[in-house]
Amino acid sequence: MSVQTAMSRPTLLAGDMGGTKTLLAIYSLETHGLQQQHLQRYVSAEWPSLEPMLESFLKERPDGINAPTHGCIAVAGPVRNRSAQITNLPWQLQEQTLALAAGIEQLELVNDFGVLIYGLPHLSDDQQVVLQAGAQDDGPLAILGAGTGLGMARGQTGDQGLQALASEGGHREFAPRNDQEWELACWLKADLQVERLSIERIVSGTGLGHIANWLLQKPEAKDHPLRAAAQNWRQRQTGDLPALVSQSAAEGEPLMHRAREIWLAAYGAAAGDLALQELCSGGLWVGGGTAAKQIDGLRSDIFLEPMRAKGRFKQFISDLQVTAVIDPEAGLFSAACRARMLAESSGRLD
Repeated sequence: MSVQTAMSRPTLLAGDMGGTKTLLAIYSLETHGLQQQHLQRYVSAEWPSLEPMLESFLKERPDGINAPTHGCIAVAGPVRNRSAQITNLPWQLQEQTLALAAGIEQLELVNDFGVLIYGLPHLSDDQQVVLQAGAQDDGPLAILGAGTGLGMARGQTGDQGLQALASEGGHREFAPRNDQEWELACWLKADLQVERLSIERIVSGTGLGHIANWLLQKPEAKDHPLRAAAQNWRQRQTGDLPALVSQSAAEGEPLMHRAREIWLAAYGAAAGDLALQELCSGGLWVGGGTAAKQIDGLRSDIFLEPMRAKGRFKQFISDLQVTAVIDPEAGLFSAACRARMLAESSGRLD
């Protein structure tokens, strides 16, 4: 790109929307990379649809910021045939309709976890933390992240550049590795009244609550100060048991420390399984809402050893670069990275 003034540099639209909140931003392309120029947060339910929100955001952008030419919006839900149904909102989104509302040439919808693939190669040091130093090449990328559920995605470089591929790997069946995990799985299936237990029932923020609740229901825990909180959380869906577990574990409370260790070990095992499935020689990342909060645990052998314990493929896993994404706006940044790819492919940034 030729030298341009800030006023004439092309800009990109990025969005990260869910059932509760939506982030919209405009990024400019600077010599050092993408620079966020304008950010607005919206309560999703206060708007009838995304189109008027986009129109308002772009109309009210500060003076001196050019209208974007390309955009990408990460959405909470699957994207099929250039359209998406948003989780927890009665919104049906279509790429062409949104592009017209925003007055831009091209807009792409991407699943809000899968979009992270586009940002991973461009994250700065303050957006990520290395969990295991290792080699990276131009092979496949993979990411998993525990939040409300367990997200997974992979990326592959082809003729059109890096391409994110959606996954519902968090819904694979949980495979206990030892007697303790077998006991937990049997108890949880009975407690949830399900015949099949997915990985995300255990490896997620909610899963940490399930593990703690299992330990707290044992006779030896009848006087534990969190037992009542666990019962309220499970029966009445009140309180934030996972947060209480994390706090108690950090303070050294033995039973909640054990719950956290069980959770981290299962998380590590799931990470290693994903690395084997994808043969992600380009790197493995750990993201999701719990990554920054659990960074010390993710850097420990409690997580890393189960990740590496893959029999004949232990050396392959041990040689991988494994990194945690800690930026809470990584999804928004990744959407901007995808928008830049769209602009580049159109010749706008030549």
